[in-house]
This record gives sequence, structure tokens and C-alpha cells, in this order.
Amino acid sequence: MFESLIGLVAIIALFVIISRQQSRIGLVERELGALRSLVLSGAVPPAAKPSEQAATDSAPPTDVAPAVAAAADIVLPAVGEPVAAQAPVTEAEAPTGEAVSGPWAPSEAGPAAAEPAEPAAAAKAARQSDVETALGTRWAVWVGGIALALGGLFLIRYTIEAGIFGPGVRLTMAAVLGLVLVAGGEFIRRTGFKVPVQGVAGAYIPAILTAAGAFILFGTVYAAHGIYGFIGPALAFTLLGAIGVATIAAALVHGQALAGIGLIGAMVTPMLVASQAPNPWALFGYLAIVLAATAVIARMRDWKLLMAAAFFGTGVWTILYMTDAPGANLSTILFIDAVTLAVLAFVWLARRDAETGPARAFDWPSIVPGLFVAFSALGLSVDPVFAAAGDALPGAVLIAAMVAVALYRPLALPLLYAAGLVPVMIYLGIIPPTSIASDFSGGALGVDGLPVATSNALTLRIGIALGLVFTGAGFWAARGFAAATQIRAASWAAWGVIVPLVIMLALWFTFGNLDRDLVYAAVAALLVVVFAAGGEWIARSEEPLLKGGVAVSFALGGAAIAGLLMLHMAFDSGWTTILLGAAAIVPALATRWRSYPVLGWISVGAVIAVLGRVAFDPTIVGAEFLSTTPVFNWLLPGYGVPALAFGFAAWQFARTTNGRPRLAMEAAAALFALLTLAMLVRHAMHGGVIDTGAMTLAEQAIYTLIAIGAGAILVAIDMRSPSSVLRYGSMAAGVASVALIVVRHFVVLNPLFTDESTGQIPVFNLLFLAYLLPAVAAGGLALYARDKRPKWYAQMLALVAAVLAFAYATLSVRRLFKGEFIGLWSGLGQLETYTYSALWLVIGVALLTAGVWLKSQVLRIASAALIAIAVLKVFIFDMSELEGVLRALSFIGLGAVLIGIGLFYQRLLTRAAREKVSVGEQ
Repeated sequence: MFESLIGLVAIIALFVIISRQQSRIGLVERELGALRSLVLSGAVPPAAKPSEQAATDSAPPTDVAPAVAAAADIVLPAVGEPVAAQAPVTEAEAPTGEAVSGPWAPSEAGPAAAEPAEPAAAAKAARQSDVETALGTRWAVWVGGIALALGGLFLIRYTIEAGIFGPGVRLTMAAVLGLVLVAGGEFIRRTGFKVPVQGVAGAYIPAILTAAGAFILFGTVYAAHGIYGFIGPALAFTLLGAIGVATIAAALVHGQALAGIGLIGAMVTPMLVASQAPNPWALFGYLAIVLAATAVIARMRDWKLLMAAAFFGTGVWTILYMTDAPGANLSTILFIDAVTLAVLAFVWLARRDAETGPARAFDWPSIVPGLFVAFSALGLSVDPVFAAAGDALPGAVLIAAMVAVALYRPLALPLLYAAGLVPVMIYLGIIPPTSIASDFSGGALGVDGLPVATSNALTLRIGIALGLVFTGAGFWAARGFAAATQIRAASWAAWGVIVPLVIMLALWFTFGNLDRDLVYAAVAALLVVVFAAGGEWIARSEEPLLKGGVAVSFALGGAAIAGLLMLHMAFDSGWTTILLGAAAIVPALATRWRSYPVLGWISVGAVIAVLGRVAFDPTIVGAEFLSTTPVFNWLLPGYGVPALAFGFAAWQFARTTNGRPRLAMEAAAALFALLTLAMLVRHAMHGGVIDTGAMTLAEQAIYTLIAIGAGAILVAIDMRSPSSVLRYGSMAAGVASVALIVVRHFVVLNPLFTDESTGQIPVFNLLFLAYLLPAVAAGGLALYARDKRPKWYAQMLALVAAVLAFAYATLSVRRLFKGEFIGLWSGLGQLETYTYSALWLVIGVALLTAGVWLKSQVLRIASAALIAIAVLKVFIFDMSELEGVLRALSFIGLGAVLIGIGLFYQRLLTRAAREKVSVGEQ
């Protein structure tokens, strides 16, 4: 079935070719004769492109005739028109995207083709030309090549089934067929085969024939060894490898696709040849030869995909060999890794930096050897068998070699990333007591109960050595690239700080004292100095000088992280939090001498670190060590010192670099100031315990007062030193205060619902603290912010202040009648009910007066709403509940108040009308 399909496709393709070509032969012959006469007469096309003319001049004499013959496909222009020369192009020579029209293109259909055609007809002709070109050139050649390759195999199969020839004769015939195809491809190429047709570069006939021949030769040698046993494994291995390398070499004249076929065959060869006693040196020596040969050819043609594939195949064989750890030979592993790095550095990337310049950051095929060599180094360090044999040291040598190659060849930047990831993974794996698996009792990072890496004295020494290698190479390279290539400089600086920091952290967790370790603290302090000095060293080579680019940012950021670790290593919990907050001042002060952008963000990083510490332990020193003394305890410096430090840093940034870090520090200073007051209040009200106990209304009232006060302070500071953080922070504090009042004061902690004790003192009690003082504070803030903040903000605060005052008066009446406990379930008396009506009317009149005096529409609306509530209460509730004189007094009072309000509004409107008339007369 498959053979029939191939034959049918081939017949259709050949029929189309013959039928179309017969109609064009006459035209091609005439054009060839005319062009030959021009060439023989010495006429030079005036419109020839300079590049094409140079290519023609530089061509060897043997190529002149084929070029002239190929040029015969060009239409001869009319007399008097310039003749445009078009050089022939082959698959190996044609630049990407350049092609010429086929022999049956519409432009060559004769004189009538020069006339303008309709757009639809032109598009239809172009589509027909594309289909014809594809059928007659690409598809026919591809199918033909596949048919030749399969034909050889089918011929062998037929002879086997028919019993015509013996195995030796059949294999000889197949080998002869393969050699004939290879020779035929070379013959066609040498006789001047060119490709003047658009879109057929991928169907280069000599390459197709050579590939088919190589395919048949591969199958023949494998059958001679694996099926019939005519040749031994050594000879079969040699022949298959030679065929693969020869095919790759032939790609120099036939194109990259043929090289890919040869490379696949060469890489599959070790799997096809079985041996009773496999020799790893033979395997990896063979792979080294294939890799080097492929690299030479890929470098000559700049075939990146071929080079990446060669590195991939070699790396896969290396990893497969290492999976058999007990039988693996360390020397062969190191040998093939060294060959891989040497081929990358001295063959593939040789002189490439000078060719590409600094615009190209890295060479992408370098990613493949970087990953596989890094995986080899990781396996030597973490595999139990290799680690027990002490192979972690050779693994570290591989890492150092990768760094050296990346330093020697800047385009091999992916090697740096791969080399950096390996020690990070190794040393994170020795940190106890974490575990990837669910078993945390093993003490080390592990998978399925097995540790990723072991911690011993060798691990310690290797970690120190690798830290020195990455730090030295990282800062040296970052300084060299700082002025030219920011990506390279940043990459080297980043890994120059990441690897030493991870190694130091892992060694501290593994070998150090987690409570306090002055030795590791000294190492961290040394890293702070080295990283800071390195950042300054890099900055002095930047262009412009001292601009503080990404590389400098990584260096100084690493110094900040090292300083953070130093504080944790040298001090206890309380002092660490305080000193971390104070450390935010250091980069702020540094902006007086350097305007590096990263300095401000380092201070922001200190804020994040302190927030993390207080979130983990709000008591600063631990609940068992926090004293019960109000105010003067660890909470005051633990929250207060960072608040002051952040405020100073914001002040300093406002005078030097300014920008977003300044805003962040202002917000942090305000936040920690509020936290200081809030934590001290909670500590005092809960007897020194801040992490347990339910919140009371008194405590909540203090928090509300603090939030309102903070809003007022932020408004005042913003008026003196405008800042978007202060502006929006002040409004956020006001909104948060209103939310707390509505949710906590009126609903959740309301003594009317909780029946909480309001205190025994008549006036200065819980109601005074929770309702009256917040009402005064909110009203004062509303009045202060009227012209300084949006109108809605002041109106919201004024409304909340009025509701708080109403709640205080109402609850005070309730306390007057009920005493210390005012829960709703104690009922209502008639006198108490009447008092509420009178009180609400008085408050409504007071709000109306205040609204008119302050010209506040919100207060006037609030008074109207309260009076309306009082009216409803009198007519609905009092009428049914009150009796006798109290009912009469309720209605009389309500009527008097309403009439008074009406009179007041009439006089107010009359006065406004008179003022309007007097203004009009003037």
C-alpha cells in the first residue's frame, strides 16, 4: 500500500512537470540564444547590482559557464531598456529570503505578460504558479528522495523473500546503491547544478541524493552487524561513525539538513552496536570526535541548530552513562565534559565575540552544554554513590571550569547561569531540618527520604572555594562589561552575590549556632564590605561615571542582604529588629555622596524586613521575655526606633534622590508610629500580654483615637511638605477610623448589645472614651480638613462625628436610668422613653444651629434626619407607650420645637432675601 502511494505521487508529479515543461522549452531556448549572443558580444548589464557583480568577479573560472547557463532563465528586455543581471543561487549560497522566479512564472510567459493584468487574474496566476512550483520542484524531489531510500530497502526485502541472492550479495547490492546515490549527488553538484527557481532551496537535489545514500549505507552496516553478524562490533562501530561524520562533512556543500541526518546517525550509532564488554573510553572518544567535527562544520557555516543538536546528543549520552552510577567511570565523565567545554570555547565561539560585537548578549546554543555539564556537576555532588567516593570535588572543578569558559567567552553567558544554579541547589539541599518529602525527621533537604546533599568538612571547604570563585569572577567581569553590555554586567554581578550568600546561609544553618554565631557574623560583615566595595568599583567603570546601573544595584543589594544576615547572626531577636530598623538610615545617608537608585530601595527593603519580623513575633523579644511595665518595655524601642529611622530616611531622601522610595519611607514611618501607640495601648490594657485576650470597647476607642489623630498629623505634615503618600495616607487613616467606628463602636462592641460595664464614674466612663472623645476628634478633623482635602472626606467625618455625639447622648441617658450595665434586655421605662424624645429634639436643634453657623450642609441634613426620627418616635412609639402627662408633654415639646424651627428658617430665608435685594440695588 505504501509503495503504491509513493508511486502514484511520483507519477502525478512527473506528469505535471513534463506537460508544463514541453510548452516552455521553445521559449527557454530562444531566450538562451539571445542572452548568449549578448554575452559573446561583450555587453555588460548596466543595471547589475554591485554585490552581484562582485560575486561574479570573485567566482572561479569553472563557475562562469554554469552561471551563464542559469542566467538564461531571465527574460530578455526590450531594446533600450536596462538589462538586470541576476546571479544564480544554490541552496548552500542563497541568502535567506532571496529567490528568483521559476521558468513558468507569469513574467516569463511572453510579450503579453508585460501588459497590465487585472488584480484578480494576477492573484490567480500567482496561486497557480505557487502550486506548480511546489509540485514540480519541492514535492517531486522530496518524494523522489524518499522513494530512492525506501526502494533500496524494499529491494533487499524482495530478495530476501524471493530467495534470489544470499545475505552477502544483498548487502553488497545495498551498499553499492548507497554509494551510487552519494556519487550521483556529488556528480550533479560538480557538473554545475544550480537552483534558479523560487522556493526550491529546501529541495536541493544533490543533498537529497546524498541523504538517501547515507540512509541506505547506515541500514546496510547495521544489518551486516546486528542481523547477520558478518562484521564485529568494533568494525560496525567504526563504519557507522565514519558514515555519520562523512555525512556531516558533506553538509558543507549540501546544506544543514544533510548535516542533521549525519548527526542523528552518528549519535544513534552507539545504540545500534551492542558489545559484551562495553568500553566507555571508546564511546566517549567517539562522541568527542563527532562533536568536534560537527562543531568545525557548524562554525564554518554558522549553523546554530546543528551545534545545539550536537551538544544535546553528547549531553544525553553523558547523563545516560551517569545513571549507572556504580559502574560509571569518573575519568570518562570529566573527559567528555571537558571536551564539551573546550569545543564550545575554542571551536564554536572562536573569534565570534569580535564578529558580533557587544550588541549580542549571549549565544543561545551555549544553553545546551551549560545545562548538561551543570547536570553532571550536580550529579557528582548529590548522588550518594558519587558523593561517597568523594566526587563532589571534581564536580566543583567542573563548576569552576564553566565559570572560566563564560569568563573567557562572553557569549557563553548561559554557562554562568547554569554554573550558578548548581551550588545554589546543592547548598540549599544541606540546610536542616527542611525536606521536600513529608518526613521532616531526616534533618536535610531530601526527596523520598533521601538527602539531596550531604554536609561534611569537604562540603564546607568546597563552599568556601566556590564562593570565592563566583565573587572574584563576578565582580571582575561585571566591571569589564559595565560600560558596554548591561545584561552581561548585571548577570555577573548577580551571581557574584547570590552564590556566596546562599553558601554562607547554608553553612550557617548546617554548621553554625542559630542563636548567636559571631564567626559567621564576621564572615557576613566581610561580605558587606566586599560587596559594597565591589559595587563602587563597578560604578567607577560605568558610562556615564557612577550612574549606579543594574550591576551596581545587584552588588549593593547583596551587601544589604549580607548585613541583614549579619544582624541575625550577631544579635538576639529584640536587638535585631531595632538595628534592622535603624539600618534604613545608612543608605539614606549614602545618598549624600552617591545618587544610586538602589540606595532608596535598600531602605525600603529594611522596612520589609522589619515588617516580617514584627509579623512573626509582635512582642519583639518573645512573649516570655516581655515585661509587664507599661510603656517602658521592649515594644517602645522595637516599634518606635524603626518609626523614627524610617521618618529620618524619608526626610533625607526628600533632600537628595527623592522618588518612590521617599514615599514608601514616609508611609512606613506613619505606619510604625501608629503601631507603636497601638501596641503600647494593648500591652497596658491587657496586663503585659498582647497576643491573647479579646478586644474591649475601651481598647478599640483608643485605637480609633490614634487613627484619627494620625490622620490629622498627616494632613498637617502634608501641608508643610506636600507628598502623595501623606495625602492619601491621611485620607486612608480617616476612612479606616470611620470603618472602625461603624463596625466596632456601633455594632460589635456596643455596650447596648454586649452589656459590658460602662464604669461606675458618672461622666468619665466608657461612654465618654468610646463615643464623646471620638466625636470631638472626628468633628475637629472634619473642620481642619475642610479646605485641605476633598469635600466628601470632610462631610464623611462630620456625619460620623454627629452620629457619635448622638450615640453618646442616647447611651448616657440609658446609663442614667439603668446604671453601670445598659443592655437592651433590661427594658424601657416611660420616663426614659420621654427623655429620649426630648434629648433627640435638643440634639437636632443643636445640629441645626451648628450647621448654620459652620455653613455645613451635612450637619443641617443630619439635624433634619434626627428631628424626623424624633417625630416618628413621638407619633408611633410615645403615643402607644406613654400615658398621662408624659404623653402630653411629649407632643407639646415636639410641637414647640417644630414651630421654633419653622420660625428660625423663615427668619433665615427673609434675611437672605434682603441681602440679595441690597446686593442687586448696589
